[in-house]
Amino acid sequence: MESVAKARERLAKYPLLFAKCSKQGTLYARCVLLKEDSVKKDDCAKEFQDFKSCLQSAAKDLKTRI
Repeated sequence: MESVAKARERLAKYPLLFAKCSKQGTLYARCVLLKEDSVKKDDCAKEFQDFKSCLQSAAKDLKTRI
């Protein structure tokens, strides 16, 4: 059950990760919402990549993984 405890501990840090990347997350969400019904693959790739990079960096800072 140690793996379950580690997973819960990791999930508990998710709000901190998202808080650190709120700007990038907002930009990505805005891009998707503006495309709403006509969103296609790679329409918001740059915004997603920025958000993903931020999350990975924040996770590294908190010594956790996503």
